[in-house]
Amino acid sequence: MRRYLPVVGTIAVLLASVLPAQEVSPLSRGYVDFEPLSTVSASRGKSTPVQFTFHIKSGYHINSSKPLEPELIPTSLTFSLPPDVVIAKVQYPAGELTSFPFDPSQKLSVYTGDVNVKAVILPTTKASTGNYTVHGEFKYQACDNNACYPPKKLPVQFDVKILAGAGKRAQTPRIR
Repeated sequence: MRRYLPVVGTIAVLLASVLPAQEVSPLSRGYVDFEPLSTVSASRGKSTPVQFTFHIKSGYHINSSKPLEPELIPTSLTFSLPPDVVIAKVQYPAGELTSFPFDPSQKLSVYTGDVNVKAVILPTTKASTGNYTVHGEFKYQACDNNACYPPKKLPVQFDVKILAGAGKRAQTPRIR
């Protein structure tokens, strides 16, 4: 048993020196980060603009919200909303037309770097004042110059503080 100990020790040292140098598999890695939002204050009955910023890691791109090929998975941002809160007018930036080494003759509509998605938050006139948490998902498919990876869903969460503001309900005209 003792004569195997140096061999086992040598193998352990070799593995320890090789394993940390290996990168985590692209399948388990996140390619996009969400920049957290401060609490968004919105008055009842009034729209409030909001911007969601996503950072795509260097060396990767994601399909735009309107890819040029039907088989490509579009980027999308969806929400699960509290009652009486609406998110509307979601606007994605235009994709950048880019060609890649795997097919230099074809251009794809992609996002790289920072992606800013704009929208408005509109609490209804009957929304209760207070703080609410909005949950959402940023769905995307990341690629590098050689391959595309399985689609991912990045959780998005932020708080909305509903203020009294324009809380008066529209009065129904009386018919005489």
